Amino acid sequence: MESLSEFKTSLHLEQPVNGLSVQLKSLWYDAKGNWNLAHAQVDQLNDQASAWVHAYLHRKEDDIWNADYWYSKAGQIRPNVSLEEEWEQLVLHFL
Repeated sequence: MESLSEFKTSLHLEQPVNGLSVQLKSLWYDAKGNWNLAHAQVDQLNDQASAWVHAYLHRKEDDIWNADYWYSKAGQIRPNVSLEEEWEQLVLHFL
């Protein structure tokens, strides 16, 4: 998978395509409306990439304190963009 468009098209599938990184799987499940499964993909991981997705997920659930903690772990700051824009930026980053 090489583009945001391809990634969005894959959202019509029942399962994520093979070969996606854990971060992209998390974002895929999030876009499918399954926050819990999205969170489960990155919850136990300690790398910066996973922390960044983890931060976004907590921002989405409006747990800003927890989100800011994870943004810090990711070496990022909470963006001043919509959740949709942040989701797209994350997908593009991890593609």
